[in-house]
Amino acid sequence: MRILSPAISQLARLRMGRIAYFMQYPVQVQQQVFQNLISAAQYTEFGKQYGFSKIYKIDEYKQRVPIHTYDTIKPYIQRTMEGQQNVLWNTPIKWFAKSSGTTADKSKFIPVTVESLDECHYRSGRDVISLYYNNFPDSDVFTGKSLVIGGSHQVNKLSENSDSYCGDLSAVMLQNMPFYGNMIRTPDLEIALMDEWEEKIERMANAVIHENVTSIAGVPTWTIVLIKRIFELTGKDNLADVWPNLELYMHGGVSFTPYREQFKKLIRKPLMHYQETYNASEGFFAAQDVIGEEGLLLFLNHGIFYEFMPMEEVGKEHPRTLQLQEVELGKNYALVISTNGGLWRYMVGDTIQFVSLVPYRIKISGRTKSFINAFGEEVIVENSDTAVAKASEATGAVVNDYTAAPVYFSDEGNGGHEWLVEFETEPDDINRFTGILDSTLKSINSDYEAKRYKDIALHMPVVHVLPKGTFCEFLKSKGKLGGQHKVPRLNNDRNYLEEILKFVANNMNA
Repeated sequence: MRILSPAISQLARLRMGRIAYFMQYPVQVQQQVFQNLISAAQYTEFGKQYGFSKIYKIDEYKQRVPIHTYDTIKPYIQRTMEGQQNVLWNTPIKWFAKSSGTTADKSKFIPVTVESLDECHYRSGRDVISLYYNNFPDSDVFTGKSLVIGGSHQVNKLSENSDSYCGDLSAVMLQNMPFYGNMIRTPDLEIALMDEWEEKIERMANAVIHENVTSIAGVPTWTIVLIKRIFELTGKDNLADVWPNLELYMHGGVSFTPYREQFKKLIRKPLMHYQETYNASEGFFAAQDVIGEEGLLLFLNHGIFYEFMPMEEVGKEHPRTLQLQEVELGKNYALVISTNGGLWRYMVGDTIQFVSLVPYRIKISGRTKSFINAFGEEVIVENSDTAVAKASEATGAVVNDYTAAPVYFSDEGNGGHEWLVEFETEPDDINRFTGILDSTLKSINSDYEAKRYKDIALHMPVVHVLPKGTFCEFLKSKGKLGGQHKVPRLNNDRNYLEEILKFVANNMNA
């Protein structure tokens, strides 16, 4: 790999010129992206329906095309999955990225076009490396290999008669990766695309322990599982002893905050760097351009046109959105995108805040709905409400209220979810209630199901029964008793749950 390193690093540095251009001319670049998208799709079925050929200005686009969610754009996607073309985009679509679903669907299937792969996902990947080299010009990251910890779905045909394929985004990208990409990554494709996670972790650990790994890319959840298995195989307790040249971990998908201290224990190396990225099945949106500082540089020339919806507009029939030049620092916006993957005014479901306007840097502030996504499981309130209802029905329970939060990875065990449930009528068997809660979540949320598989990443949820009246008394103690004040069902950190546990210990057990 050392022979390739100078050439790759030089290409990475050359890419910085293009990055600097969209940093300097953000509005103009976004205007050009918008025009390219509208022009490309004007003769598609979607483009004809909304008169793309007559749209010349962004305001006209906003007036003609409504905001879409997955549920509203799904009929177009479904027909594309069945083999119809020129529906959402003007080039053939054969690949679909599978991700956690909505209220109505266990999984979403997001179109992945040749353009979105080349001009968004792969280009963004190159830009992430360019940004890293810009921070560390003397890096040796390309003298070794990048350990890519892929997703949990094998790439499979959608049906016997279909010429379309699906898999999670990382699997789709690996399957279509240019040859030079495969030269610098490990493990081999056969292992990387395995869908049986227990065997995959075992084979991956055995395959990579003797490689010269200089960087790792993957969600923290599975990375920790793999590292622990590598320690078992090698007898080491510091990843820097296994891979002395390791210098970079690229992470995204979930907040890294709960994992940071644990990674410092797992990789005890003073010059270890951590670079955050923001990508999803729908697109690659941003990456950290100044390592060690808050904020991700918004990628503006990657086939995505952005709109930003103020939170007070979310849920309205005709919500107002802002263009890049209209946003303000520190305000929450729901992210709306139009892409060269055939998504139009599509709500991703994430909320972001701008931490810088020159250049445009963002941070992910949450979801448009209450959720737990500490491990990439993307559990939303609709999921948890359904699971609680099923468990209650099966065990004769009546639930007054509940809240749930993550239990983070520790030296003692894997992560999980902790539930505080106040019953009007307690279940006939709390263990059975917990089991049905868990099995229902697995049946309706494919990402939760993957993380719970054989307890590899997430253990069985823990349910605590609260005394009757706990939530009411807690809200009362906060001066928040009343119809407008509600218990948050799901929390992506432990603050609220810990506060209630402390309140119960001090007030409800007397």
